[in-house]
Amino acid sequence: MIKAARQGFSWLTVLLAATLAGCASPPSRFYTLAAIAGPDGGAPAAYAVAVDSVSIPAIVDRPQFVVQKGPNRVGIDEFNRWAAPLAANIASTLAANLGVLLGTSRVVAGPLAANVDPAYRVTVDVQRFESVPGETVSLDAVWLLRRPGAAATTGGRSTLREAVQGEGYEALAAAHSRALAGISRDIAAAIRVEAGRSAAQ
Repeated sequence: MIKAARQGFSWLTVLLAATLAGCASPPSRFYTLAAIAGPDGGAPAAYAVAVDSVSIPAIVDRPQFVVQKGPNRVGIDEFNRWAAPLAANIASTLAANLGVLLGTSRVVAGPLAANVDPAYRVTVDVQRFESVPGETVSLDAVWLLRRPGAAATTGGRSTLREAVQGEGYEALAAAHSRALAGISRDIAAAIRVEAGRSAAQ
């Protein structure tokens, strides 16, 4: 009787362990944006630039990837996440791209931006950050460029759509990186124009 009870308990233990193993969650995967812009061909900048702030839509302001499932439906993936807050990731990627485009290491973002005395400050409002797995990403951003102490600002809007080259979330992150490189080129071009005007005065 005792032997039979022990055997029953052993089988129950094995069954419970197998059930728990089958219910185990898949491991989370973490992704980041990459600075991929190349030099713009202009002379190296002799001035500093600060990316002051980046704002993003509330719907994507979360660790999880948010993907479009339809015109009025999104999916939030609990196991595929950004490695850092998305707004901060975008700001650091823009700063790194601008450094390459302008040929200078004097481009900062994040906490350091408030502690430098740059020639130009950049503020970016990302109004659209959409991901369609296996298809496209869309990025729409309004940005402002200002010289500290100057009354006037220069602004622009960059709207980009990039094909997703491959499957999975890494391909989505890569497509967003390419879109951010496009925004960076627009901002760098505006900085070059403003720097040329200042030099001519």
